[in-house]
Amino acid sequence: MKLEKKNKIPLYSLLVDILVSEMELMKPGDRLPSERQLCRLYGLSRTTVRQAISELELNGYIERIHGKGTFVATRDSKKHNLSDYYSFTEQMKSIGKKPKTTVLEFHIERSNKFVSDKLKIKEGDKVIRFIRIREADGTPMMLETTFIPYNDFSKITKDTLNELPLYDIFEKMYNRKIHHVEEDFSASIVGKEEAFYLKVSQGVPCLRIRRLSYDNKGKIIEYTISFARGDQFAYKVSYNS
Repeated sequence: MKLEKKNKIPLYSLLVDILVSEMELMKPGDRLPSERQLCRLYGLSRTTVRQAISELELNGYIERIHGKGTFVATRDSKKHNLSDYYSFTEQMKSIGKKPKTTVLEFHIERSNKFVSDKLKIKEGDKVIRFIRIREADGTPMMLETTFIPYNDFSKITKDTLNELPLYDIFEKMYNRKIHHVEEDFSASIVGKEEAFYLKVSQGVPCLRIRRLSYDNKGKIIEYTISFARGDQFAYKVSYNS
């Protein structure tokens, strides 16, 4: 079956949606087809298939084991509704460290089903996707990939993100204050790309955090996947009875 573009959605995004649907019928530990098999099955290039596999790994759907293959991940992470949002910039300042955020990539693209479901928008609607590296006193701490709905925040640019924290942009430019967030965090290991930017060895433990941020009207305005260095980052959650 040759996969063809739909509503200008990239081919790798369509493949992500197909594989997510298939994995819903599979068990943790089940093996996925190899990259070569996926290329033949859907008539795609190796680059497109690898991009889809990387996104699935980023979102915790799969685990890649060198020399063995790609497997459905064990999704045993814990979910919590937090009463406030986490600000990396303010947290670092509060402990006397100098924070720095650098935007590595910035794209405006069509959303696939996975991202549109997260943001509660229509499949194919435009989203802004950007990747940032977070540092404290010059040490890389977190690598973040963020999606926000383009129709709500079309004036945001790469320069804007380099100048202001994201939540300040929401509030100062759009009068959209974060009301609450939902976070899903789990143990993970650092992949090749994350290792390069976090300056650690591939395969070392890290913390993967997935976040949905809501404004004061209850609308989702941000979906972020973060990889935090296990040797530099501690995550604390407080609960009220």
